[in-house]
Amino acid sequence: MSENANDFPNLQVGETVKGQVVKIEDSQVLVDIGYKTEGVIPLQELSNLFVKDMNEVVKLGDELTLIIKKVSDDEVILSKKAVDADNAWKDLEEKLANDATFDVTIKEVVKGGLVTDVGVRGFIPASMVETHYVEDFSGYVNQSLSVKIVDLDREKNRIILSHRAVIEQDASQKKAELLDSLAQGQVLEGTVSRITDFGVFVDLGGIDGLVHISQLAHEHVDSATNIVTEGEKVKVEVLSVDRENERISLSRKNTLPGPWDRLEEDIHAGQVLEGIVKRLVNFGAFVEVKPGVEGLVHISQIANRHIGTPQEVLKVGQKVNVKVLDINVQDERLSLSIREIEEEQEAKEFKQYEKEDDHTSFQLGDLIGNKLDKYK
Repeated sequence: MSENANDFPNLQVGETVKGQVVKIEDSQVLVDIGYKTEGVIPLQELSNLFVKDMNEVVKLGDELTLIIKKVSDDEVILSKKAVDADNAWKDLEEKLANDATFDVTIKEVVKGGLVTDVGVRGFIPASMVETHYVEDFSGYVNQSLSVKIVDLDREKNRIILSHRAVIEQDASQKKAELLDSLAQGQVLEGTVSRITDFGVFVDLGGIDGLVHISQLAHEHVDSATNIVTEGEKVKVEVLSVDRENERISLSRKNTLPGPWDRLEEDIHAGQVLEGIVKRLVNFGAFVEVKPGVEGLVHISQIANRHIGTPQEVLKVGQKVNVKVLDINVQDERLSLSIREIEEEQEAKEFKQYEKEDDHTSFQLGDLIGNKLDKYK
């Protein structure tokens, strides 16, 4: 108890004073504010957050700005959290107005989210922590997170913060920068993020592009899952960029060696190949002799007799033997013939028949000669 009837003359409730921490007790902090008796900061006036150890909030010798909460003859009650809160609200209102991003340290995990100290109690709801689901938030305590203010109400003492908004803003900015950097013909590496019936979506590092199923490989593709798997790294070429609608068309096929590359090393004129009839047109048939390599059998080369349409002899999906008449790798043209194989086969059979006929005539002559010798 002080010796004077009033140890704190001239002090008024609501007034701001400065003081130095001289003692830290279990439930209060004593502060020298220039009077014989120290001012008192009760535990509940120290911080807007739950305090386990007051030494984590203040230390001996700290110079503090405080607001007077109560004055009696022998005691003055001070508040640090009131000053912190007043300064914090002004700062938070400015941050909200500027849509600012700032860092906070997570102090607690509570039901429904995370708590941080921004001069007042700030709350990050669970749904606003990450862009993905988080099962256990315990690892966030004492960690730093970049946040934005999504709701601020001083009357209700409510500050809602979001780390997810920062992540999404960064992703959006990165996406815009990536879109601006893309150009037709550019070759990039990406990751297969999703497979559909009509193609594959490839993550280029913040934005997805579509590889249509027709652009997956040089050969016909029935299912994209036969070519790639989710998570696989692939090289793709940019076909087109629609920046307004954020659509990117890609090709995997264009980054692969073409089926016609160095084809002349495997195929040459006069060679007989097995192929599959892929298409029938008025002027002939297209036959695939290697994956992605089709040659034309002109209607005049389909049979060794006159035909009105290719359909008279061939059908799609039929396996046929064809002879290479000419190959032009540069123009990707391959001329084929079925007729020449048939003609060669007929000529071979005819020669075999003549050989057999000559042999039969020779044997018949010997037989007749032997019989005539009997009558001599």
